[in-house]
Amino acid sequence: PEVVSYRLLCSVLMSQLGRSMFLKDQVGNDRGPQYRHGIYPHTPEQRAEAEAYLVELQEKVGASNKIMTEVEDAQVFWPAEEYHQQYLEKGGRFSQPQSAEKGCTDPIRCYG
Repeated sequence: PEVVSYRLLCSVLMSQLGRSMFLKDQVGNDRGPQYRHGIYPHTPEQRAEAEAYLVELQEKVGASNKIMTEVEDAQVFWPAEEYHQQYLEKGGRFSQPQSAEKGCTDPIRCYG
């Protein structure tokens, strides 16, 4: 497989967030601290890349729309309970499964 740059990963995240990048602790209609969005680098180089990308993106969107995406160093990751795993693949709230297959071009749907 090809190597993907950290900058590209940051760009994909922000494009998927869309207008939610301007909302604190919110993605779409889901609100609360559990819905905060962020970039969690594992190295100082990744952190610098993420911060530089967000600065450039902020300049591009202008000062009237403040980007609320946090950048915090990665910590220990605790997987969610089994019933939360592959939530969309299992059908989500409306029992409409979504493919997680590599190369799938279906649009990503919201959890709701």
